Amino acid sequence: QVQLVESGGGLVQPGGSLRLSCAASGRTFSYYAMGWFRQAPGKAREFVAVFRWNGDTYYENSVKGRFTVSRDNAMSTYYLQMNSLKPEDTAVYFCAAAREYTYYNTDSYFIEPSYNFWGQGTRVTVSS
Repeated sequence: QVQLVESGGGLVQPGGSLRLSCAASGRTFSYYAMGWFRQAPGKAREFVAVFRWNGDTYYENSVKGRFTVSRDNAMSTYYLQMNSLKPEDTAVYFCAAAREYTYYNTDSYFIEPSYNFWGQGTRVTVSS
């Protein structure tokens, strides 16, 4: 059974940092990209960042320079390091896995339908 389990969320003050983890299990995720999405209260879920199989990374404009995605050497845990957090970063954060089909282009990784497996989310609250 495929599982993606996020952890690391919590309450942090503006300007603070958090590192989210996404533990992947139940299958081999070779040639999968791991994306991060978030859903703020009352808003639609949106793309945040993605770590592709070959190590390429893409970020949503509002998090560039503040967030960093990475992967452990075993390729089973993915991370979202979030620095200089702002109240507008408050959301439930989800990790999701996307099979990297050859016909995908960069934009494919920004949209939810490209992703095959999803975690349950972890809540991040940025508030003083």
